[in-house]
Amino acid sequence: MLAIRKSFSTVSKNFSQTQVLRRLKGTLVVAEHDNNKLSNITLNAVTAASKLGSDITCLVIGSNCTKAVEQLSKVKGVTKILVADNGGFEGYLPERLTPIIVASQKQFNFTHIIAGASAFGKSILPRVAAKLDVSAISDVIGIKDPETFVRTIYAGNAIMTLKSTEAIKILTVRGTSFEAAATEGGSAAHEKFGDVPSLTDQSTFVKQELSKSDRPELSSAKKVISGGRGMKNADNFKILYALADKIGAAVGASRAAVDAGYCPNDLQVGQTGKIVAPELYIAIGISGAIQHLAGMKDSKTIVAINKDPDAPIFQVADLGLVADLFKVVPEMTQKL
Repeated sequence: MLAIRKSFSTVSKNFSQTQVLRRLKGTLVVAEHDNNKLSNITLNAVTAASKLGSDITCLVIGSNCTKAVEQLSKVKGVTKILVADNGGFEGYLPERLTPIIVASQKQFNFTHIIAGASAFGKSILPRVAAKLDVSAISDVIGIKDPETFVRTIYAGNAIMTLKSTEAIKILTVRGTSFEAAATEGGSAAHEKFGDVPSLTDQSTFVKQELSKSDRPELSSAKKVISGGRGMKNADNFKILYALADKIGAAVGASRAAVDAGYCPNDLQVGQTGKIVAPELYIAIGISGAIQHLAGMKDSKTIVAINKDPDAPIFQVADLGLVADLFKVVPEMTQKL
């Protein structure tokens, strides 16, 4: 009887320690938003965080960001929201946001800090990693366990599985690799993050000019039409705009087209541009360099139009048309 009681006491003690350790573990998701609306990639980041098996806390940093907080509180899987609302955060300058994230980690001892692999996440989390003296893991496309992650290397031509031994894991996750978390069903409580460090004056937000368009946002569109060097000049992109408006698609471009001045760089798709994975991707006049393929090869259906039958884009395309784009694209637009 004594041996049984001793054994039961040991099991209870171990179970209690496990429960305590589990409660101490937590994941912080840095929310991306425009104060009024959450970015879709934040929902993808929440899904990625849910695969770690710990409580999910979201940090919302902004200026008059009440609406974004309200939306996030309804997201399924989020357990708590920390809110740092200050006029000094206007413009989301990395120099001002980084100290807030570091302070939250030191106060709550998060084991993982996650953000989407967007311009926002890529500009902030490497700074956070440096401040915490750990290595950042970028462009994560899979999570096997809390220490093992999958990411692409060599412009997507190779897949790396790595195990991190860092006490704090800093991750940017590719939005196209994780489903968006449900925007209903959650009931997360939010609290003001009281320990806000003094704001640095190393940089100052002046203004932001956003291009306005009735077309879908490129990174989240279900249909994307992209043009490349084969478009020959900026005026010819009107052909793509007409087709895009006809089918409700976003317009993208290869780096070659952007560098040539055919279109603005916020339309660039590829390794150094935006990563997209729409249901339909139409590549027009794009040869298919590996840097471009890295940004769109996860698309559900890829259609390529190019007059060169040996263009590399045809190797990844589900449907290919060898033809003069200046003849077939207007004809497609007319018949749709």
